[in-house]
Amino acid sequence: MYKPLPPELFIKESSIHGVGLYTNVKLKRISQLGISHVQIGKELYRTPLGGFINHSDNPNCIKTGSLKTTKIVDAEAPNLHTKGPKYTVWNLSTLRDIEAGEELTVKYTFYTLKVNPQETWIEGYNKWKKNDQRKDPN
Repeated sequence: MYKPLPPELFIKESSIHGVGLYTNVKLKRISQLGISHVQIGKELYRTPLGGFINHSDNPNCIKTGSLKTTKIVDAEAPNLHTKGPKYTVWNLSTLRDIEAGEELTVKYTFYTLKVNPQETWIEGYNKWKKNDQRKDPN
């Protein structure tokens, strides 16, 4: 059966924003939690793990990327293959020990908020979100 999150993680209402990603067990520093995003060219795809983690300027998790190359294999000649497109897999890892019940957070780095210095941060964020053409998955 498909399970979108590792068994030690769950989603619940967040004091940061909307819903967040939480752990039901103590996680050790440098625990690998799984793939959060996949980037192919300029397109970025979130997994359920990456879709529910909230931002913090003092995060307890980090995204680490590794560049991969696909192989295109001919079914009639499996020993012959061609290199396919390159893509990056982003994994989520803990930066420190995290207690059971604690929300997991990461510093958002896939986009930059452009805020006018005369605006408060939240005014700039709300303007960006209003003009953003992407669909909010929540």
